[in-house]
Amino acid sequence: MSEIAIIGAGAWGTALSIILGRKETHRVRLWAHEKEICESIARRRVNEKFLLGQLVPACVTPCHELGEALQDAAIVVSVMPSQHCRRLFEQMRPYLRAETMIVSATKGLEENSLLRMTEVIAQVIQSDDLPTPRIGAISGPSFALEAARGDPTAIAIASQDKELARSVQQEFSHASFRLYTNEDPVGVELGGALKNSVAIAAGVCAGLGLGHNSVAALITRGLVEMTRLGVALGAQRETFMGLAGLGDLVLTCTDDHSRNRRFGLTLARGIGVELALFDIGQVVEGFHAAKALRRVAAREHVVMPIAEGIYGVLYEQLPAEHVVRGLMMRPIRPEFD
Repeated sequence: MSEIAIIGAGAWGTALSIILGRKETHRVRLWAHEKEICESIARRRVNEKFLLGQLVPACVTPCHELGEALQDAAIVVSVMPSQHCRRLFEQMRPYLRAETMIVSATKGLEENSLLRMTEVIAQVIQSDDLPTPRIGAISGPSFALEAARGDPTAIAIASQDKELARSVQQEFSHASFRLYTNEDPVGVELGGALKNSVAIAAGVCAGLGLGHNSVAALITRGLVEMTRLGVALGAQRETFMGLAGLGDLVLTCTDDHSRNRRFGLTLARGIGVELALFDIGQVVEGFHAAKALRRVAAREHVVMPIAEGIYGVLYEQLPAEHVVRGLMMRPIRPEFD
């Protein structure tokens, strides 16, 4: 039996527990910060707060204590919001072994350090006893509800540890959930982090009543910005044309299951940022990532007008219409440079 711990029982963490629980060779422990989620799953086999209607298999045990969740785990999947990653891994560190494989499923950048999640994890747990932590990242076009109900879904597992990538690929893949290995964790993680600002912008466009022309242009130019910054940070250009780049970007920008897109739709109605966040009712990673993204772009001297515009809407109270007009009035230039 494979012992797997999933840390974070939001929609995606719960969906992953359902996916992994479909294999008879898995024992899964799902850690939730909220006791009511543990009680809901234990009594009714449903996460009533974040993934209503999807049954959690009997082999998935809900836990409220980290030590219980991590006991004997061969694979640890971290699915907490990015702003809680460092704190939780500091608490998890005593329970992790040198051979433990850690898979980050959190999309975002740490606001203060500007680190990717696997960098945060490595920084926290690296020690004399654990000099080279075994870490990978999964990302790709994957709405939690669709993956949980068994709709065919494909994502990437990225790690420079080839054995880890192959092991995770084998453990996670089955008839309706497919993983592709990738040796570019920088690009895979950045794809998942950077696309959220573009998705907010796509929601703003839709909320303003703009048509498909506008959204298609936004997605295309947003991908250019993501690739430009990713390459500056050491990612491979082709990664952004794959599942964790273009695939995730298109999904997040075009469907209202995306919290980031819905957040943009709400902002376009003239509702303030705080009320819009309250209206969504769950973590909007693009809101938290916008600050870090702006600082990284400035540090790397990378021009990212869409990301800059969304930062202005979120943190400088710029009207959404003003930002859209500003993007269209930028100096004309070649498409590729």
